Amino acid sequence: MLHIVLFHPEIPPNTGNIARLCAGTGTQLHLIEPLGFVIDDKHLKRAGLDYWPHVDWKVWPSLDAYLAADGAGRRLVATSARGGEAVHDFAFAPQDSLLFGPESTGLPEDVFALAESRVRIPTRNCIRSLNLSTSAGIVLYMALARVGALEAW
Repeated sequence: MLHIVLFHPEIPPNTGNIARLCAGTGTQLHLIEPLGFVIDDKHLKRAGLDYWPHVDWKVWPSLDAYLAADGAGRRLVATSARGGEAVHDFAFAPQDSLLFGPESTGLPEDVFALAESRVRIPTRNCIRSLNLSTSAGIVLYMALARVGALEAW
């Protein structure tokens, strides 16, 4: 099963939309503190609608805690607007942890250093990056297609 890992997410509606994405795909969601909101934020709940009971999610105090416990043995695949292999060419594996950074800054270099791989979504040069929840949807569905998970639906 694939995993989405949000490192220091800042915007509640993005996290709520990603939670809904995880509910619809059976993907585990991991939130790495600090969070830019409180879990009972109304915007977070509104974006996730009534899907929160269907989301397998957990909050972790640090990325190291996630990697030592639930992420142990999984490949950490970092996403970046600044480089990496094009997402449509990447060979995803069924147990990958797809790592996304904070909306305002992306992942810091020391976190990239922990990842085995880095992927990017190709875009035209007129934008810096895509919205976090849009990016998570693109990367997750590309990974699900690559590992053959969509055929089961």
